[in-house]
Amino acid sequence: MIIAVDGPTASGKGTVAKHLAARYGLKLLDTGTLYRAVGLAVLDVGGDPADEAAALAAAQALNLAAIDQDRIRSSAAGAAASKVAAQPAVRAALLKAQRDFAADPAGVVLDGRDIGTIICPDADVKLFVTASLEARTTRRLAELQARGETLDFETLKTQIQERDARDMGRTDAPLRQAPDAHLLDTTELNVEEAAEAASRIVDAARR
Repeated sequence: MIIAVDGPTASGKGTVAKHLAARYGLKLLDTGTLYRAVGLAVLDVGGDPADEAAALAAAQALNLAAIDQDRIRSSAAGAAASKVAAQPAVRAALLKAQRDFAADPAGVVLDGRDIGTIICPDADVKLFVTASLEARTTRRLAELQARGETLDFETLKTQIQERDARDMGRTDAPLRQAPDAHLLDTTELNVEEAAEAASRIVDAARR
């Protein structure tokens, strides 16, 4: 079974994906970590994530096993990820790694922004997880503050709006809901409620 979970920043898609992977005993890949790692790699050498040559070189050299899961969660890494993800050459370089992961016969859950539309268009179950801009900003702010980062609400809200615009406006694999994806709005849901709602969708699809 392949489950595709797409959605914008801080919508809860990562939390939902983790729950589904654990519930059904499937392998999990947060594809956003790949782009965050590439963006961070460019920043680490003093480069510009918008520089196509630098971003492509980082993508081609990416070692999935060496991704620092803590460092890639910074706001800087998130902003860089959006810039490198808009580049077709970078997306092409990372496409094979994602599809190879999805081909695992044990079954997988992948979360990202183009799983149901580009990476796994034939996924058994597709979810598009979303939430209001205010809810997403509040969630991401709490996450960043827990990491010790200081950022005010309005600044972060603007950054998220800009990232949404880049993700939805790029010509190659834009963020959008697949026609056959189930919409899950988590604005008014806590973690447990969102996880259970997602499970009901999957269970119904399996029947």
